[in-house]
Amino acid sequence: MIQADRADARHISGHDLFVIDWMSLTPLDRAGSELGDAGRHPGFADPVYLRRRNQITALAAGHVIGEPYEPVAYTPAEHATWRIAHAAVRTAQDVWACPEVLAAREAALIPADGVPQHFEVSDVLQALTGFRFTLAGGIVPNKRFLGAMADGFFHAVQYVRHSALPLYTPEPDVLHDVFGHGVHLADPGFADLYRTVGRAAARVESADALDLISRVYWFTLEYGVVLTTGCPRAYGAALLSSSGELARFTRADLRPWNLADLVRLPYQVAGYQPVLFTVASLDHLADVLHGFLDDFDEETGARHNLPVQADRGYLSRPRAY
Repeated sequence: MIQADRADARHISGHDLFVIDWMSLTPLDRAGSELGDAGRHPGFADPVYLRRRNQITALAAGHVIGEPYEPVAYTPAEHATWRIAHAAVRTAQDVWACPEVLAAREAALIPADGVPQHFEVSDVLQALTGFRFTLAGGIVPNKRFLGAMADGFFHAVQYVRHSALPLYTPEPDVLHDVFGHGVHLADPGFADLYRTVGRAAARVESADALDLISRVYWFTLEYGVVLTTGCPRAYGAALLSSSGELARFTRADLRPWNLADLVRLPYQVAGYQPVLFTVASLDHLADVLHGFLDDFDEETGARHNLPVQADRGYLSRPRAY
């Protein structure tokens, strides 16, 4: 698989400055590493790529949640990048994803041969769980992003990762949103948890309360691990959409679910996560999230004796954000 990926990556990269010498990279680099400072990633530095990305993200300006929006005319290179990344991720999921995710993946019917339009996947998801994608141009504020889930809308971007590194992106792209979260949203159990997060976020306004919900969401629906017959398996969408992270997440510091530990933990948006939290089963996950979020309000943090936002672990993002 690496041999094929290496050849395709060189073929579809149209910018000599960012053609990657795959032979010089470690196996983790080839599978998708931080490559040092994420701000140096070609997705943040290549002016040709950035112009294309900005052209696509401009479609999100002024978008009203739930309103229809224009599809993207993807290029042959973008479709090729999707095919490479999709194949690598699917292969890694077969080994490391939990059974419930694999079943949801088959129900979602997400194509492998090219970048799907949001509406194509949304039509399938809506029939299964009532969820649809709504348009994002990048990082979305917590209130809007989390709160929209209460009404069955998940913010998703349309741009494709840089073709020079099809197996690694330091920021969410269309594959992460559609082939990561889209798989979740094909499953009624996962969809219920997204709505649970959304209803909690819709009830509060303060940055402190929204930050608490965001951290719980991050370490569950983005980066959660479940112990399936005692073995760690991935269920979080950020893990599910990264072939590199799926290949090494079992070497992270895997800790049993602990809310007080989680909210004090620094975490990074870009790069592999050094600490992940495990649940005993997806039923355990549902109990945890419903128990914390069903009556969530502005005083929940204080009731649980959790630190205020200023005293929680810092959030790290690449300088390019």
